[in-house]
Amino acid sequence: MALTSPVPGAVEGRWDRLVRDDRVHRSLYTDPGVFDLEMASVFGWTWTYLGHESELANRNDFKTAYLGRRPIILTRDGEGRLHALLNRCRHRGATVCREERGNSKAFTCPYHGWTYRNTGRLTGVPWPGAYGPDFDKAEYGLVEVPRIDVHRGFIFGTFDRDAESLADYLGPAAELIDQWIDRSPTGEVVVRSGALRLTYRGNWKLAYDNAADGYHPSFSHRSLLAVAERLGESKDMQYFGASPDDGLMYQLYLGHGHTFIDQRPNYTSAGSYWSQQRPQPGREAYEELLRGRLGEDADRILDLAIGSQMNLNIFPNLLLIGNQIQVIEPIAVDRTQLTWYSTTIGGVPDEIDHLRMRTQEDFPSFGEPDDHANFEECQRGLGIPEVDWVMINRGLGIPGRITSDERGVVRGPVTDELQLRGYWSEWKRLMARRLPFESEGPA
Repeated sequence: MALTSPVPGAVEGRWDRLVRDDRVHRSLYTDPGVFDLEMASVFGWTWTYLGHESELANRNDFKTAYLGRRPIILTRDGEGRLHALLNRCRHRGATVCREERGNSKAFTCPYHGWTYRNTGRLTGVPWPGAYGPDFDKAEYGLVEVPRIDVHRGFIFGTFDRDAESLADYLGPAAELIDQWIDRSPTGEVVVRSGALRLTYRGNWKLAYDNAADGYHPSFSHRSLLAVAERLGESKDMQYFGASPDDGLMYQLYLGHGHTFIDQRPNYTSAGSYWSQQRPQPGREAYEELLRGRLGEDADRILDLAIGSQMNLNIFPNLLLIGNQIQVIEPIAVDRTQLTWYSTTIGGVPDEIDHLRMRTQEDFPSFGEPDDHANFEECQRGLGIPEVDWVMINRGLGIPGRITSDERGVVRGPVTDELQLRGYWSEWKRLMARRLPFESEGPA
């Protein structure tokens, strides 16, 4: 076995030349070599979101997912322990589990029949005598992601045995995850089994660039916002009638690449989240029935049916948008899958969860296509070799525009690009590391 670096041939200072205070080089979105290094240095060698505990509610439940481009099996074994296993047979490399989710104590590779427990242990090899007396099944179990940890049901994993704790990695973002969860009266969030998967022809970072971008909605989501505009300028993030620079919304850079947009001040100033909800066909009659049943508590309980009015982004791949979880899944340098998961909560009438599911049809259906069109057009434009730089300088250097607190949390107007400057600094730090990993191929 040869020890190599996840940044082979890296030149000292290379990333400093490509990531500057006010711009980044277009090649970071278009170079397949950079993408391959990201899959080693960023995805997998920092805490990366894998799944949610509610998706593995019972013993022996499993789901398949990806850690970067690595297929994995996320399991809960017979004793209730969680495992993240690389979905690769140790014999000839085939994926072992080819189902999206289920319940099983074991997995059998369809190619040559090697069988593994849901802990990863190899238990069966057809006609083992041909491997000779020194063959030891204990050496050929599924490779396990060495560290996994959970925050309030969110499961993260990393190959870096020396990484800081998950709590330290999340930092101030953990408090916002808690706020997102604690909208439930019981603190219970359930990720539903169905998912909406959308693929775009562009780099994965285009989605993360956009995740805390408050500059684009007035232009990119014009048709979606126009629906709300019919009911008055106070609807829907107050993007109509005044510059969002002067509004109540703000954004935060939370450290470690994590970013946040807070829409809640706009909504609370109106007295009720629900009163600011966009119209949805068929919802009005359902709301009338609920108000008759809920009485004076109607507004308080209906507020739980709509989005949290938060965009919280945990680097590199987890986005909490409204009531939904979105996962960034890189496929190639110019191809990305975004998967949306709906959620329900505990401690509310069933009708509220039904209404939550209806509200979660809204943005993925009517707003996300706008974003995907932008991502693809950005990728197309970034392919032009004569124009080198992507600008991330909005709000930079203007006295008093950006502040920070004692924890290092940076705050600024919702339309600024401080979130981009923050996460690119984390990206550069991760890419510059020389974390050894084992390779059985040529050094």
